[in-house]
Amino acid sequence: MMAKNTLLDAELILSYLPNRTDAKVADLGCGNFGYFVFPLAKLVGKHGRVYAVDIIKSALAEIKKKAHTNNLPQIETIWSNLEKSGGTKIIKNSLDAAFLINTLYQADKTLDMLKEAVRLLKPKGRLIIVDWNEEPSPLGPALTQRVKKDKLVSAILKLDLKLEKEFKPGAYHYGLVFKKL
Repeated sequence: MMAKNTLLDAELILSYLPNRTDAKVADLGCGNFGYFVFPLAKLVGKHGRVYAVDIIKSALAEIKKKAHTNNLPQIETIWSNLEKSGGTKIIKNSLDAAFLINTLYQADKTLDMLKEAVRLLKPKGRLIIVDWNEEPSPLGPALTQRVKKDKLVSAILKLDLKLEKEFKPGAYHYGLVFKKL
């Protein structure tokens, strides 16, 4: 069970993970605390694998330390610039699911980041995206930094993905679930 977060409904977001205790998943742009990494590790179990991927080495070091302390060997930290094609050291076509949560708005090359995520997914794998919506809000990045949902969907549909579901993970975010063809 996760600590309650009033910004995002983490349980709803994680419910889109394929229901397998041996799944291979990645939190792409996992951030300083690996907020989704540790619940993912519990969901995939000891036979699964969770890749905590980020460009900030100190964040990965903290996640690695916490994973060791909590006896979660299924967590593997990977340094990567997700905007570089082929730069993530995960076998292509190997992931059951990839999460991009509050990550795309930070990218200079959003399309390249999406292509890298798709490269890692196996056929029928899911890409779960959560990002800031387009309405002004008391929190979050400037409106000019936010990724417009309709532009994102049209770009992704050109990458051999099918939109499976739209959902509302919180008051200031949109959620999208795609399946790789």
